[in-house]
Amino acid sequence: MKLLISSLEPSANLHLEQVLKHLSNTQIMGIFDERFGTPFMKSSEFSAMGFVEVLPLIFKAKRAIKDMVNLAKNADAVLLIDSPAFNLPLARAIKEAGVKTPITYYILPQVWAWKPKRVAKVEKYCDHLASILPFDAKFYNRATYVGHPLLDELGFKKQSISSNGVVAFLPGSRKSEITRLMPVYKEISKEIDAKKLLVVPKFLMSEVSALYGDVSDFEIVNDTPKALFDSDFAFICSGTATLEAALIGTPFVLCYKAKAIDVWLARKLVKVKFAGLANIIFDFMGKNALHDELIQEQVTRQNLLNAYKNCDKERFLNGANELREYLGQGSSQNVAKILNGEIK
Repeated sequence: MKLLISSLEPSANLHLEQVLKHLSNTQIMGIFDERFGTPFMKSSEFSAMGFVEVLPLIFKAKRAIKDMVNLAKNADAVLLIDSPAFNLPLARAIKEAGVKTPITYYILPQVWAWKPKRVAKVEKYCDHLASILPFDAKFYNRATYVGHPLLDELGFKKQSISSNGVVAFLPGSRKSEITRLMPVYKEISKEIDAKKLLVVPKFLMSEVSALYGDVSDFEIVNDTPKALFDSDFAFICSGTATLEAALIGTPFVLCYKAKAIDVWLARKLVKVKFAGLANIIFDFMGKNALHDELIQEQVTRQNLLNAYKNCDKERFLNGANELREYLGQGSSQNVAKILNGEIK
């Protein structure tokens, strides 16, 4: 099978890795991380954060879509993972070019948060809608719940509250996230009597001094799930790692700082009460938030320390078990079955 892939984000590539394990005799092409082969374009070329920083990528994206349409003509299947700002125009361009290759959209646009009109576009231009959240079915007419990818990737969880004397600090994977959060992380690290792990993505290891500054108080690690499992608590930038921590059972506080205009736009446009996916899921389940969230001006030394000291770890662990039960299963095998035509 010739498979055209559009996987722009680091998290999307983690999920792609699991899908590829269930596919045999498959030739891949398109946009993905180089560890899977030789892509037409590298995922890292599209790395950006927020509304403003995406703007310079628009012209590059338009050129990439034209080339991806040509690749789709020679593919047996198309797999789009997340990134609707790019993948929806790509799906439309493929269909409008008359290409008959079936398109699978994996990790559907979060229309429950914003841009509900995307439902019509996804259902018009995509043949298979692979949902990773059970409540997607409330918004999409023909979504298939395939499970959640993190349940494939996290084969372990805490069975009890840990007391390892370890705290993890995750300032994100984008440079703008890191430079905004590291100053306050360094402040609070000096007031926490514990072994401190600083989770740095492997692709940023060569830039530690420039991006993170003095990190002598921390032990640098690259394996996010292991760092979370080993830690009693974590300070985490908003993103996939927050849901990883929730599923592992490591209590944490979500921290998020961005450009003022990005936060202003998000507050105007986004229709959910929470930033963290675990809290959003709990809200759809009719339950109270699982963890604290500190956004923008709330990200202060004292607020972070309060979240650390006042965390109800027993309640959090019980919530982590509920979350796993709600999501049920991993998704990669079912996505592979869709691509192989085993699930219609």
